[in-house]
Amino acid sequence: MSEPSAVSGPGSAGPGKARDVDPLGDPFLRTRLAVPARPTTFLRRDRLAGHLDQALGTPLTMVNGGAGAGKTVLVADWADRLERPVAWLTADASDQAPGVFWAYLLQALRACGVREAEQAGHPADPVSVDHTLLARLAAALNAREEPVIVVVDDYDRVSAPEITEQLGFVLQHAGPGMCLILVTRTEPLLPLHRYRAEGTLTEIREAELAFTCEEAATLLELHGLRLARDAARALVERTRGWAAGLRLSALAAQQSSDPENYLKEFEAGQSTIADFLLAEVLKRQPAATQDLLLRVSVLDRFCPDLANALAGRQDAGPILAGLHRANAFVEHLGHSWYRLHPLFSEILAAHLRVRLPGLEAELHRRAAAWLRSCGPLPETLAHGAAAGDWEFTARALVDDLAIGQFFTGPRTGVRTQPRSADLGELFSRMAPDAGGPEARLVRAARALTDHDVDRARTQLRHARQELDADRPRRVAARLSCALLEVLAAGLTGAPGRAEHAAQTVWELQQEIPPELLDRHPELAALLQTHLGSARLWAGRFDDARAALRTAAAGSGGASTAVPREESLSRLALMDYLDGWPGRAERGALAALTDAERFSLSEPAGPALGHLVLAAVAVDRDELDEAQTLLDRATAAQPEPPDPVAAAGLVIARARLQLARGQVKAALRTAESAVPAAVASPWAEGHTALVVSAAHLAEGAPETAAKVLRDAAEQGGACAVGAARAQLAAGNAEAALDLLADLPAAESSGPAVTVRAALVRAQAAARAGDEATARRLAAQALADARRERLRRPVLEAGPWLRRLLGADPLAGPYGHRNAAPRAPGAARTPGGEQPAPLVVEELSGREQDVLQRLALMLSTEEIAADLFVSVNTVKTHLKSVYRKLGVNRRGEAVRRARDLGLL
Repeated sequence: MSEPSAVSGPGSAGPGKARDVDPLGDPFLRTRLAVPARPTTFLRRDRLAGHLDQALGTPLTMVNGGAGAGKTVLVADWADRLERPVAWLTADASDQAPGVFWAYLLQALRACGVREAEQAGHPADPVSVDHTLLARLAAALNAREEPVIVVVDDYDRVSAPEITEQLGFVLQHAGPGMCLILVTRTEPLLPLHRYRAEGTLTEIREAELAFTCEEAATLLELHGLRLARDAARALVERTRGWAAGLRLSALAAQQSSDPENYLKEFEAGQSTIADFLLAEVLKRQPAATQDLLLRVSVLDRFCPDLANALAGRQDAGPILAGLHRANAFVEHLGHSWYRLHPLFSEILAAHLRVRLPGLEAELHRRAAAWLRSCGPLPETLAHGAAAGDWEFTARALVDDLAIGQFFTGPRTGVRTQPRSADLGELFSRMAPDAGGPEARLVRAARALTDHDVDRARTQLRHARQELDADRPRRVAARLSCALLEVLAAGLTGAPGRAEHAAQTVWELQQEIPPELLDRHPELAALLQTHLGSARLWAGRFDDARAALRTAAAGSGGASTAVPREESLSRLALMDYLDGWPGRAERGALAALTDAERFSLSEPAGPALGHLVLAAVAVDRDELDEAQTLLDRATAAQPEPPDPVAAAGLVIARARLQLARGQVKAALRTAESAVPAAVASPWAEGHTALVVSAAHLAEGAPETAAKVLRDAAEQGGACAVGAARAQLAAGNAEAALDLLADLPAAESSGPAVTVRAALVRAQAAARAGDEATARRLAAQALADARRERLRRPVLEAGPWLRRLLGADPLAGPYGHRNAAPRAPGAARTPGGEQPAPLVVEELSGREQDVLQRLALMLSTEEIAADLFVSVNTVKTHLKSVYRKLGVNRRGEAVRRARDLGLL
């Protein structure tokens, strides 16, 4: 009597029991266990083979690329050349049952002579695998002297997560006894991050699988084609190095006696390749199948139901599956979706127009109608536009609440419809006589993107009239109309209209399904941004901040990037107007960083962010940098600009001109009109502030005080400017009265409080109270130093130097005199501190980096804190080292402290 097997257990059959069938009772398919054959024109690429050799030294290798990328033939050729056994398994849809998958994998191991597979046993249950079987297999493999190489091809077909988890368990515990190679279209759910961190993963991805120009030329030679380098490069660009595309082009070019001229003809008319594909592929199919292929050629992707809708039939499913299995240029995308090979699709579309003239538009119309209820919006719009049915297309857009994407761009993740460009380009082809309120809303949106508010309002007025006649319905259209009216109000400085339209939007949202609103976060972001901008123009800063912060903090990623950047920039502008330059700078940099992240900064960057940075640079007396930033802001400014940006640009440009002594130019700039429906108190106040300062510079204090007489009631910077003018006119008491009502420090930032303290100090000095004057001046300079404010000190005039007996901008500002001696610093024999060893003055950004360097922040932390790149920080560090004459961080900090820079 034979001894019972020690490895028998639940869910497994002992190693002594022969198993010629899988757990489902089906015989093992040997074709799934065989290394695939290579075509006669296969090109062995040494760079890929050499990379794949690294698989022998890592437990896991992943060859990841799309269909037709050449993954399987690459690994198959490499496996054949190893001169050692390779266990090969081509995954199948039936492998979703763990028992079936492991039965096949163990059979693959047995087929290549791995005795350990017999020791492990056999799965008996198709839907589960006994954990002890996996443990036995891992332990047996771990004891091998030489690792077994296991290749699982088409691993993306294995979607059951438990199989991946089980495979990871065996891989981990097999140790050096197993090298696993996964050939897949998608990344498996293994802990790849761990393998990458440990350096135990070999990866070959799609970009590496793409053919280079040299490889493509060699491949064409295998097909009997010799092309010039430029012709080969053009073909690679056309196919993007895709292996199947290159072979297809080579096969077609073989039919021509002049391949280079053929490729030029192929790029232009594609007549030769059309003859080839029609003869070799289309005409070999039954008539019904040919008709189906011609009809789906207008689609970039399709499922059986969509194909049936276009062909007026019910059997598209099995036909498409058969075409895919036969490699008849029909690719399976998964989840019953297919697509035609791009070249085949182009030829079929051209043939459709010849064989069935006039049908193309009708097919697009059917596709649009089907997709409107079942498919993505971009595809619906593309087919509606291709059909020329603009009333349908506009209504589909508006009913989906996608009108906001005119201002944010279509953000649908992976673009599934290459033929649908952005909405502006798509609807630029809309017929001028397209009717319906939705078409008018589209025209209004396009006008607003061009800042043509008059044309937009005309379209909105007509749309509103048509919608009022159909009020019980078309809620989405009425909401879209109200949203566009908010945007128009924001662009024209009409806060009352913005509030009224916004209220309408909020009321109509109650009638919209929540899931539809959730799909379009850009609507709320645009609403809050433009409502906040209108409130900002009205001078209602608290209400404006509430709306803008809501937009800036909202989710949505790329779909809300534009309104988020605009909101951050406007928040930064309000911080600047309230006298907080550091806070304004951080906000503007955050806006620019967000814009750069989502590629919103081309070509010159968001205007308002650069404008705020320019205004801050003027306060810091960094005038060249301010001019550069102002030029960027001007270049990025749309025409015509919205009133907030236009007023900000006027004020910043005038202040820069005034700082450079260009008084007449500053006055002319300040007098520039900013068109708006209503006046803005802060715009008028800050413009008057510049005009007053210009009159002071011309020696006309009475005129300067008169200019700010009304604006002084706003408080803040205007009150300080008015006080300065009154003091210059000899009215010290009036000046101090104006400052007595200055808001608390929490609402007025240092750019305001520093100037106020200097006015008070000057008034005290004039009254003979030098102790109070010195105390106020010292406090002002200390506050200015923290924000690197130099303009307020320069504007104060020569009395401050006389009061302090020294240049107030010495030391941390410009090193014009010897810096204050740090505790413990050495003195010269005469008792005086030696002159600072600084060759050049540190820029403002270099001082920022230096301050963070003293806090022991890393380069990456400094970059994150300043919203700049690591390379930018490194550049500033090199400049700081050079100017301070040091080579290391610690030396830089010590030298900076000796010089009073920290």
